[in-house]
Amino acid sequence: MNLHQYIDRLEAEGEVQRIRVEVDPVLEIGEIAMRQVRLGGPALLFENVKGSDFPLAINLNATRKRLELGLGADPGQLGADLVTLVKELQPPSLAGLWKNRKTIGRALSMRVTKERGAGVQDFVDTPGDLSRLPVLQCWPQDGGRFITLPLVQTQDPETQKSNLGMYRMQVYNASETGMHWQIVRGAEAQAHKAQVRRMPCAVALGGDPALILSAIFPLPEGIEELPFAGLLRGKAQPLVKALSQPLWVPANAEFILEGHVDLDDRRMEGPFGDHFGHYSHAALYPTFKLTALTHRKNAIYPATIVGKPPQEDKVWGEAINDFSAGVLKLMHPEIEDFWTFQEAGFHNLLVVAVHQRHRKEGVKTALGLLGQGQLSLCKVVVLVDAGVDPRDFKAVLKECRKHFDPREDMLLLPGTPLDTLDFSSHVMNLGSKLILDCSSTRGLSAAPASKGAQAKAAFDPAKLAKVLGAAYQGHRSLEGALLAIKIRHAGVDAAALLRKVLDKAALGTHKWVALVSEDINLEDTGDLIWGLFTRFDAARDIQFSESRLIRAWPLHRGVLGIDATWKKGYPEPLEMPRSIVKKVDERWHEYGFKRG
Repeated sequence: MNLHQYIDRLEAEGEVQRIRVEVDPVLEIGEIAMRQVRLGGPALLFENVKGSDFPLAINLNATRKRLELGLGADPGQLGADLVTLVKELQPPSLAGLWKNRKTIGRALSMRVTKERGAGVQDFVDTPGDLSRLPVLQCWPQDGGRFITLPLVQTQDPETQKSNLGMYRMQVYNASETGMHWQIVRGAEAQAHKAQVRRMPCAVALGGDPALILSAIFPLPEGIEELPFAGLLRGKAQPLVKALSQPLWVPANAEFILEGHVDLDDRRMEGPFGDHFGHYSHAALYPTFKLTALTHRKNAIYPATIVGKPPQEDKVWGEAINDFSAGVLKLMHPEIEDFWTFQEAGFHNLLVVAVHQRHRKEGVKTALGLLGQGQLSLCKVVVLVDAGVDPRDFKAVLKECRKHFDPREDMLLLPGTPLDTLDFSSHVMNLGSKLILDCSSTRGLSAAPASKGAQAKAAFDPAKLAKVLGAAYQGHRSLEGALLAIKIRHAGVDAAALLRKVLDKAALGTHKWVALVSEDINLEDTGDLIWGLFTRFDAARDIQFSESRLIRAWPLHRGVLGIDATWKKGYPEPLEMPRSIVKKVDERWHEYGFKRG
């Protein structure tokens, strides 16, 4: 399937809105696209993009229905079928082969085919001109315009295996861009091996929806994404030989940007409004240098926009969660289910439901997951018993209220790798991790209690407000387990205020208390998850009712307090200029949308 065929399929289902008036790729398209995501609206095809001869498509996968129309399958069911296949063919049998014949057919499609020619090479521009493309500027403080849906292809200099990843590309001029290779990504690992400092590279824009999902899928290192796209599609991925680089590239793409990455030419890239809902800091990254641009007739430029959740990447992340759940069970049979929360930027909150076959098996599982691929970048891991839905944040909090005791159920890991986009530690790529065991299994049952421990007083909102004084902006209690307190953080010492709350407020049954900033809507659970889990570093920003050291053993008891306020040095939260919001308001009918 190519992008034209996919859009035709979506149009047949009433899932595409064509916008024929001229629209600006600088901020205006992004504001329109984000509104339609929140409204559950259609995919958008902008036919008249200011300054470009090419139309632009966005929100193509912004609903689960559209993603499944593109794949022709439910990702979760596909993952479960593969697990069933592996289990039932140990040992192989004719009955097992016949029963799983459809899944076997998909598995046999995990390959590529090489074509003599392809539509993506109908038109050739050498050395190429990126200014022809309708590249978006998504947010006002972005460092420039960014290619946001690039399928970046490189080749391992030792094994010759390909890697396909999605790494944003800031356009510097007509022939050069940044290449945002983050840690624990395939291309970044290949770059470490490169002896020649100019790595051949090709960037596909558009193509089979299976190809896009494959590029963002956290496959184990060494597993190639191009054949994996064949597995997702159920048909081998066709490739065609690039014209100016020694690579075979996706034949069903709309555009191919051929070039090389100059590992010695590192330039400042960013800032960029990213999926953590803040600007990621500018930093030095290698440069992509264009040698040819090819495209098919009537090519459509694909794009996406990321920012404060929810955005289109919510659908991709949840599809990957569903597919991976079954596969992870092969390596960790004690796992019943798991979920990474898009509201927290995925990597900031992972909840795992575990069959506890022995004491603290969940902790063993968490440590194992934190050593695997991109899961190693997770910041907070919460463990619950099997039978608890890890997707249900309130159900997770109920387990916290019933079972969490920091003396036995908290493990802090300072100085560990974190997602490049995580700014909470003030150090790029490094921070701390927190494992919180909210399962019913007990660990060190002989953990000593503090002297003079008293029964908990009932939660007293009036006393809380008095303790915080003028900084207090309101609170919300979730399941009697998490107390979220909004404060006016400007000009106050939030850490000292948190200490006062832990020492002097009557907190009742609450096991976790979090201070959040005034931009957080406490009544919107998604907004609260975002404001809480993206804005704290465990080693710097958590406190307990009581902490003491017994030789090398840090012992904590009581309530876990989290300072999740916005701090000096953090990048700004994303906000669209009022002029753009007003412009889109005024043109809403002109685009062809109904009010409301």
